[in-house]
Amino acid sequence: MLPRIALIGRPNVGKSALFNRICQKRLSIVDPAEGITRDRLYARAELFGRPFTVIDTGGIDIAGKISFAEEVRRQTELAIEEADVLFFVVDGQVGVTREDEEIARSLRKVKKSVILLVNKMDAEEEEVTGFSSLGIKEMIGVSALHGHSIAEALEKALDRANKEASEEAASPFLRVAIVGRPNVGKSTLANRLFGEERAIVSPIAGTTRDALDLLVEREGKKYLFVDTAGVRRKKGEKERVDGFAALRTQEAIERAEVVLLVIDAEQGFTVQEMRLAAEIEKLGKSCILLLNKWDRVKGIRMEHALRGIREAAPFFAWCPTLFLSALQGRNVEEIFPLIDQVCEHRSLRLPTAALNDLISSCMQKYQPPMVTGKRLRIYYLTQVAVSPPRFVLFVNRPDLMTTAYRKFLLNQLRKTHPFPGTPLFFDLKGKSHKVK
Repeated sequence: MLPRIALIGRPNVGKSALFNRICQKRLSIVDPAEGITRDRLYARAELFGRPFTVIDTGGIDIAGKISFAEEVRRQTELAIEEADVLFFVVDGQVGVTREDEEIARSLRKVKKSVILLVNKMDAEEEEVTGFSSLGIKEMIGVSALHGHSIAEALEKALDRANKEASEEAASPFLRVAIVGRPNVGKSTLANRLFGEERAIVSPIAGTTRDALDLLVEREGKKYLFVDTAGVRRKKGEKERVDGFAALRTQEAIERAEVVLLVIDAEQGFTVQEMRLAAEIEKLGKSCILLLNKWDRVKGIRMEHALRGIREAAPFFAWCPTLFLSALQGRNVEEIFPLIDQVCEHRSLRLPTAALNDLISSCMQKYQPPMVTGKRLRIYYLTQVAVSPPRFVLFVNRPDLMTTAYRKFLLNQLRKTHPFPGTPLFFDLKGKSHKVK
């Protein structure tokens, strides 16, 4: 395992800003409102070539004023259990609070290395001695905003952790994004896949607002699942954090190789899924459809449920589909062989000879139609890329290719090589060698 550093503290002391500074990416939502980060977030980072994992947590709210205070506390406790070193973050501008004292008292009982980070010390010469009453021996004044003394704090943490980069750091893993509308069961599915309560589960839509990375191993293979916040209708994105959540979903899709699109089987397919389908296909990501809460559906045949989905988004006709119940665990383990199957075909490369035999067969079945008195001539087809598969068709004039004939060629290709769950890109090159 890589050394793990967890950020602990009350709400609004700058943990998420510090998390983003350490990662040098905007992974965690940063907002002046208290309680924005609800789940614990993981990211890989390095300091002068020394890799480690940093964990961001929700603020420990002693008074219970923020939503989901107990759930956030539980997430923080899990992060403390997993971490090698704890960064106890306090607000240098506010000073010691009763909540800080309560948290410090709890951390002193934990058999972990604790370093007190006094954040918002924008001038490097500012003293941190006023926080000695918290009883944490190692204190460092830092500024997440300006980056003061962050490297020093990380170096001390890594020295204390005293672990080599593990096999996990070098081992490849498949990136899988879990996406869908709010409250379709994404976090329940993530918890079921991981085997512990990593993501907060609540019947209130929009509980998860950040994206969580969950590393799962099955039969020697590693899968990095990214649980995302639900995608709302545009008019529903009134809160600024919901806008951030939508951005996180898009970023999760971009990072992933495979996307698990979770659909509420009770509510069926909606315009939000259509929007996600277009995004997944455009970005060239493989997709598996998961109809969750199937145990609640009565009197509807699977074929009928799928027919409407495939009519609404033609790309889904080629996507593997699984009917499951994340809550009960029904068919959840079947997700892993489907991911393996999709990834195998995603990286499949077809020989040019086989592709040209296919083109000859297509031309015999159905000649290209005449366009303004001229007919498309096809010279040959070749595959130029994998993950996702991309093909180039060499023709006399790309402008003579009709939408219907392009669709015909793609459908014939999928009949011989289905490429389950994976979008196919079909480019044209004419005599001028310009791709259309």
